[in-house]
Amino acid sequence: MRPSQRTDDQLRAVTIETGVNRYAEGSCLIAFGHTRVLVTASVEETIPGWMRGKGQGWVTAEYGMLPRATHTRGRREAAAGKQTGRTQEIQRLIGRSLRAVVDLKALGERQVVLDCDVIQADGGTRTAAITGAWVAMASALTYLRDEGVLKADPILDQVAAVSCGVCDGVPVLDLDYEEDSQAEADSNFVLTGAGQIVEVQATGEKRGFSRAEFDRLFSLAESGCGELFALQKAALAAVAR
Repeated sequence: MRPSQRTDDQLRAVTIETGVNRYAEGSCLIAFGHTRVLVTASVEETIPGWMRGKGQGWVTAEYGMLPRATHTRGRREAAAGKQTGRTQEIQRLIGRSLRAVVDLKALGERQVVLDCDVIQADGGTRTAAITGAWVAMASALTYLRDEGVLKADPILDQVAAVSCGVCDGVPVLDLDYEEDSQAEADSNFVLTGAGQIVEVQATGEKRGFSRAEFDRLFSLAESGCGELFALQKAALAAVAR
């Protein structure tokens, strides 16, 4: 049994609360166990200069951890004067993941910015951010359609992400910090609702891992993302009501 008393193929308790920011076009608070990420989607009627005249929009993301998201207070990156390499890597991953399921031409010459702020971290912050960012973005784009700004839905599919790892020789789904810090191998899978792979990050932390272990990790990720897709839809349905 895992430290969290979960089975090998069991997600942490996942909740998605929408409409948590009254000013943003779309927002949600997503929790994977003790990991909590606030995501807001802001629609801007401007695009990066290098995209002007192309007749399409852009989706991008910013990611950060609040000073006391972990056991000790971390200094704000703004106070340090620069972002860490980890922060830059994660926000680029979030942006790529969201753009993979958006028709940028249908978006028009406007930009959606996803701000992902980690309130509390217990492993899997990037996967929670991606999963929540899709909900916040979908909420924002639904708002634009309702307002008549968009004629067609730019969203092509869902996207969600989950971590998997090999702990004590056993592939398991959705690592919390205790497992992630001790894992022999860990991975992050970003998948679409149609089952396509957007990105896979996999690393042997303490040893290499076999093809059979990787196949099992992938199978766990597919199952976990299937549950996350259902939770995303349920969260959006609650908004519609």
